[in-house]
Amino acid sequence: MNGYHADPADDSVVGDRPAEDLRNRTSIALFDNCRGVRKTTLTYHLAHMFRRLGMTVLAVDLDPQANLTAMCLDETEIEELWDNESELIAQGAASSALPGTGRVNTGQTIADAVRPVLEGTGDVAPIEPAQLQPGLWLLAGSLDLSRFEDKLSNEWFKTFAGDIAAIRTTTAFHRVVEQAADLVGADIVLIDVGPNLGAINRAALIAADSVLMPLAADLFSLKGLSNLGPTLRGWRRDWQQLVLPRVREGFSAPRAEMRPLGYVIMQPEMRLDRPLKAYERWLQRIPWVYSAAVLGERVPVCADDRYRIATLRNYRSLMPLALDARKPMFDLKAADGALGSTQKYVQTCYREFRDLAEGVLARVRQLGTE
Repeated sequence: MNGYHADPADDSVVGDRPAEDLRNRTSIALFDNCRGVRKTTLTYHLAHMFRRLGMTVLAVDLDPQANLTAMCLDETEIEELWDNESELIAQGAASSALPGTGRVNTGQTIADAVRPVLEGTGDVAPIEPAQLQPGLWLLAGSLDLSRFEDKLSNEWFKTFAGDIAAIRTTTAFHRVVEQAADLVGADIVLIDVGPNLGAINRAALIAADSVLMPLAADLFSLKGLSNLGPTLRGWRRDWQQLVLPRVREGFSAPRAEMRPLGYVIMQPEMRLDRPLKAYERWLQRIPWVYSAAVLGERVPVCADDRYRIATLRNYRSLMPLALDARKPMFDLKAADGALGSTQKYVQTCYREFRDLAEGVLARVRQLGTE
């Protein structure tokens, strides 16, 4: 694939937009029903790498823990976003001005966007994404978003009867993301969601065209896959068969395609108490569980690993430097502390994430032709 800049140390030039790769905008949710697989780190780095490949990227933080927002913005910026206590909690009691500025903070997080829906006072409020770099934008998350969980849970089954208010609630994330993506002209939308099968994640995932799963080679990821696959298929079936036929014409509702793109193996830090043999044992079981649970194949083949897009190493020595420098690991320079052999490690990191991003685009193209 052409268009990426070959030098990971030089971030001044972005490659030509690879229009041949994505004919239309696509949205990808990064999701695994298991904690500790570095999902948000993967989302953050993929967003930056897609930008390096010449695409306009919108990263969306739909995890109520707001970890992606914390990686993208510094504390001062987050404080400004959250300073106007969202009415999800304060219900109008908080001041709408930033202290000492007299400037009105209209609220620019996902929680602020869905507040009118939560309170029953209106539809989603348009919010402006934060521009992180040219071609890279963030729809910021908020801890307040957790207040939307009960509302989404209560409305889900009402959508089956065509309840307009329930459909408006359940599609809130889809429409907020759609408005923001249109505003910035995004080619690709990356959605970071929490590690559970709750109502917030259901609403986030039905808004996604496809799902990319970061996995660890261990029992917890395998068990998470076993739960996740049937649940996604059930949500897709219910939405497409029971809800979409009842959506009024002209209303923007997601297709809930949630097509499985494949998975990325996130290598652990090898320890003496977790030998390589144990890692390999779990690794060999992932293809079977993925094809059986996620894809619903009747006769899965254990050795069929074609759905693994990449294997990423731990990079534990680079991550602290990247967090301090507030940049991706593959953009670290000598001034950031990446000296000597560490700079070679940075270049390896760049190549792996570039290959991963290209692999994801290839899978999107492939699914588009099936």
